[in-house]
Amino acid sequence: MEWNITVTANVSSGEDNLGKHRFSVFSVLILTLLAMLVIATFMWNVLVLVTILRVRTFHRVPHNLVASMAISDVMVAALVMPLSLVHELNGRRWRLGRVLCHIWISFDVLCCTASIWNVTAIALDRYWSITRHLEYTLKTRKRISNIMILLTWLLSAVISLSPLFGWGETYSEVDEECKVSQEPSYTIFSTFGAFYLPLCVVLFVYWKIYKAAKFRIGSKKTNTITPMPEVKEASHQPQMVFTVRHATVTFQTDGDTWREQKEKKAALMVGILIGVFVLCWIPFFITELINPLCSCDIPPIWKSIFLWLGYSNSFFNPLIYTAFNKNYNNAFRNLFSRQR
Repeated sequence: MEWNITVTANVSSGEDNLGKHRFSVFSVLILTLLAMLVIATFMWNVLVLVTILRVRTFHRVPHNLVASMAISDVMVAALVMPLSLVHELNGRRWRLGRVLCHIWISFDVLCCTASIWNVTAIALDRYWSITRHLEYTLKTRKRISNIMILLTWLLSAVISLSPLFGWGETYSEVDEECKVSQEPSYTIFSTFGAFYLPLCVVLFVYWKIYKAAKFRIGSKKTNTITPMPEVKEASHQPQMVFTVRHATVTFQTDGDTWREQKEKKAALMVGILIGVFVLCWIPFFITELINPLCSCDIPPIWKSIFLWLGYSNSFFNPLIYTAFNKNYNNAFRNLFSRQR
């Protein structure tokens, strides 16, 4: 991260040293916060993975999608963010060589793309389970979720490894630069494949979920049967009196059913997950798409802010998902109580 200060010549040396001292304190604070973000992201996602592995009831859908998301986010925290922090410490200059540059950029694109598509897969799974719960059986859900996980990692691998086969250059020894390939064709392919396409999918999914929920609320009515009042039939046969007293039979209670409450909670979780995902990544991918195409000069400090804002999505993902799932909260509590 380039936190440079330009000091004019007419400033005294005492004031100059004081300014540098203040700025160095600010830099240390920022870097400390980033290091804490790396550690917290790694620990929280590892906790989710350990919980899924240890609790037998989590060895099924949709927890396999959550596990895939946690794996991608753990990889972001373990393989990508530390080297990115070193990159910032060196003033965004790369001094670790070509090989490590290629490894870092490849894992950066692979893990971040996989994390984004895993969020998309979870949103799709929630959408189908809410709108097609009769057709979307456990067997179908398991098969589709496994297919989505496979496609997620395959697409992420294709996008991340393409520059290694000549689609642009990621490393410049002269300029000490290590960054994602700026080849315009690759930029369009990677940004649309890694962000804009899944963005369209999740926005469409949430719009459909919202529309389905609104339709259900509008069509939700109390179904009642009110029989006719007393009826008497007279004939030549012995008199028979058939009496039905006023009664009302209610099939739907005023409160929400268990399924409706579950669907509302799932819709809220998906909405927050999508909202945080968009807020974290959209600034970075807008600049990534615009910069190579129009040769815009974006200040390095903003590039760093947008990049780390995107990385922070890997920290928020497990927080959001587990916060709306009582099973995870109980599993965490049991896990920590056993350790004591």
